[in-house]
Amino acid sequence: MFEEKRKQARHDSLHLSYVCEDQDGTVLHEGMGRTLNVANGGILLETNFQMSAGNTLVLQIALDDDLVDMRGRVVHSNEGEGKVFRTGVEFVELDDSARSVLNRFMEIFAGQGQ
Repeated sequence: MFEEKRKQARHDSLHLSYVCEDQDGTVLHEGMGRTLNVANGGILLETNFQMSAGNTLVLQIALDDDLVDMRGRVVHSNEGEGKVFRTGVEFVELDDSARSVLNRFMEIFAGQGQ
């Protein structure tokens, strides 16, 4: 049986647009990714590109009339089945507006699981 080791509960999510930048701010990839789960601290994202630990990911989340960019740091990226990559992203630099949208985002998807 799997023992939960995470500090925060995870919730299912949908597709998000993203921009991946290197440490110098150079754009490496842009596209859509599927978030596999989400928490206050970060997102596990599935994409067609592998990303290097330390890269910056800018994710766009849109809810109703709110569109916010959330910055995160790639913690790990591993190849999954079907030539997709599962990338763990830790949020950084979230302002109050981004935190508010993230909280609403998590509530919506938590409700979908009920």
